[in-house]
Amino acid sequence: MAMQFYASPEQIMRDRSEYARKGITRGRTNVVLIYSDGVLFVAENLSKALHKVSEIYDRIGFAAVGRYNEFENLRAAGVRMADLRGYSYDRRDVTGRAIATAFAQTLGAIFTTETKPYEVEICIAEVGTAPASDELYRITYDGQAQEEPGFLAMGGQHEAVAGVLRQRHRMDMSLTDALHLAVEALSSVGGEGGKPRTLEPHHLEVAVLDRGRPGRKFRRIAGAALNPLLSAGKATADAAAAPDDGGEPATDATATQAAADKDGTAKAGAADKNGAAKEGAADKGGAKDATTKDTAAGDAGTSGSGDAGATAEETPDKPAGTDEAASPDENGDGDKPSGGKG
Repeated sequence: MAMQFYASPEQIMRDRSEYARKGITRGRTNVVLIYSDGVLFVAENLSKALHKVSEIYDRIGFAAVGRYNEFENLRAAGVRMADLRGYSYDRRDVTGRAIATAFAQTLGAIFTTETKPYEVEICIAEVGTAPASDELYRITYDGQAQEEPGFLAMGGQHEAVAGVLRQRHRMDMSLTDALHLAVEALSSVGGEGGKPRTLEPHHLEVAVLDRGRPGRKFRRIAGAALNPLLSAGKATADAAAAPDDGGEPATDATATQAAADKDGTAKAGAADKNGAAKEGAADKGGAKDATTKDTAAGDAGTSGSGDAGATAEETPDKPAGTDEAASPDENGDGDKPSGGKG
């Protein structure tokens, strides 16, 4: 009798996770971020019929990556759930948290019980009355739900895209700036040799949850409405990067050079002051030495008159005029002082 094949639960879950992650990574990246007037969805989508960004309810939007048929089934179930709850109770009772919880429960049950997990990752966004009250929820393939602060990226090289968003995203950004940042983050990966690439407007799927719009907040931005926003965002970025007409922009190199000039000036002033102090000390020391030498010369002259046997080596630092008088005569007569007659 053949032995039955056995695999531990940990190994089964690990294999399912790896399978789902590979399927999600093969897709293109979606970006969802909060700006001053609502929530912005930007997805790289080459299809005009299959949408990766959609509406769930009045203030709730949906974005997903992975297998289209799988996340489309989830989206349709979410729409039915929201309509039923809004009709049975009140439209205000339909919240993004409730929809995210339902999706998490469904994906968790599929991941645990089914042989093949869903290869999807979902974002549920709800717009509030202010940017601080907006909500973003990420639901993964295994049913984990977590709230994201301000922005998120899903699918593809989402970590690199999220790094760009993390550096420059602000909650008070305008729609033009937010769209430009999202497109720049998406185009920063996927180029030849890891270089940035250019995304055409017709390759983008853009939608917003507009806080100031009455009734249903969701609206799509495409075609003639999208091109001016992309052009304005690019012009704003170019103007910010270009120097002003009045002079050069303040850069780190300019600030460093100014600091170096200031430091050099301070060091030069300190060196001049130190040099002047040393020169004054040297002049004072020279005068003191000269006084000492004069005193020594006078003592030497007195000693030479009283002691005829004193020699030139015994009288140090004498003036030049007294050397001849104090030295013995050329004939070696040390008893007679120089210049005297016998």
